[in-house]
Amino acid sequence: MASTRIYKLKIGAEEADIYRKRIKHIHLVLCPPDGRIRISAPFHVDDSTLVAFVLSKTSWITKRRASLAALQSQQAPRELQYVSGEKHLYRGKTYLLNVIHHEWQPRVEMREDRYIDVYIHADATKEQRRKVLTEWYRRQLKQLLPALIEKWQPIIDVDVKAWGVKQMKTRWGTCNISAQRIWLNLELIKKPLTCLEYVVVHEMVHLLERHHNARFKAYMNEFLPSWREHKFALNYC
Repeated sequence: MASTRIYKLKIGAEEADIYRKRIKHIHLVLCPPDGRIRISAPFHVDDSTLVAFVLSKTSWITKRRASLAALQSQQAPRELQYVSGEKHLYRGKTYLLNVIHHEWQPRVEMREDRYIDVYIHADATKEQRRKVLTEWYRRQLKQLLPALIEKWQPIIDVDVKAWGVKQMKTRWGTCNISAQRIWLNLELIKKPLTCLEYVVVHEMVHLLERHHNARFKAYMNEFLPSWREHKFALNYC
């Protein structure tokens, strides 16, 4: 039996993404920005039970979608200002930015699993605040990557000669096959660790197969059977 089976299920006037997995309970998630329904469910639970489960959550779904819409309307038009009280993402969670003025070397610290504190000069510009936080993001991502690459090299049976982090507009990662080098998008530090790991595996598999063809997908199914779920979460959640 496959580790994960993914398909779409009609529920009333809408369609839900179903992920059949080796789990014990049903989990329902609404994915931003429009609140699309995603359900993780055990293999033994039939579709009619899933339909009934979703219908029983109608009130919660309506309220949650209203919250997502309100959040989207508040955040979408605004350019980040890097000021206290602003919301910033880190490893799949939302944190409140707290700018603290001091006269020493700028630094960033996390506090109470809720705040990202940026210590910086009182006269620092928005660009300077952005740069301090961005470089902190970069350091955090670079700390995570060596262990992930070391973990997957023997599994995939490839050798990553070099890796790096850079800002990319349209890709989560790239792979230079001849140099055996992979690049990861800095924005991945804002995503859950499972999404980062999926991109690392994806780029390392390109050392075996250049194209996104059937052979590539077969490798992904072998090494990371739940890769489609992680890909969905990366792009839509």
